[in-house]
Order: sequence, then structure tokens, then C-alpha cells
Amino acid sequence: MPRLKIDEDIKPLSDVRIGIASFIKQVRNTKRPLIITQHGKGVAVLLDVSEYEAMQEKLELLTDVQTSLSQLENGQGVAQEDAKEKVLKRIQQ
Repeated sequence: MPRLKIDEDIKPLSDVRIGIASFIKQVRNTKRPLIITQHGKGVAVLLDVSEYEAMQEKLELLTDVQTSLSQLENGQGVAQEDAKEKVLKRIQQ
């Protein structure tokens, strides 16, 4: 996801209400999120769908890596030779 441009990508809710179509177009074209503020504080983020999906995929991958690391720390890992042997057996069947 491209880096946020503070002067372009932070808008008050009142502006978003008036011109939502133009802000959706901006998010779609730039692939940058739009931070929506209310009373000067961030309250929501508008994201392009493809950027959101990419974020979800990265989050799932990071979760899987963290789970794997925890399993290894708890001695639940499988030695490389054992894993290789199991995979080769499955392939040969």
C-alpha cells in the first residue's frame, strides 16, 4: 500500500458526506487509504478493496508464521528429514 499523504488523505467527515464519490475514486486511483476525521480525530478509514484484500492475506500469513514459531518453541516441530520422508511417501502413492 502506498504511503499516506497527510495533506491529501485526511478528510473531515463533513467533506466526505458531500463528495463521497470523489473520495472513493481517489482511493481507487491512488491505492492509498483515506482517513476520515470527526471533531479533529480519526474515526474511520476508507480503503480500496484490493488493498484491503492484500492486507488480509498478509495478516493471515503473519498469523501462520507466528503459529509456526510458537509450535517450534514448544517442541512441536518436525525434523527436515522426517518431513521430507513424509512428503516423498505421499508423492509416491
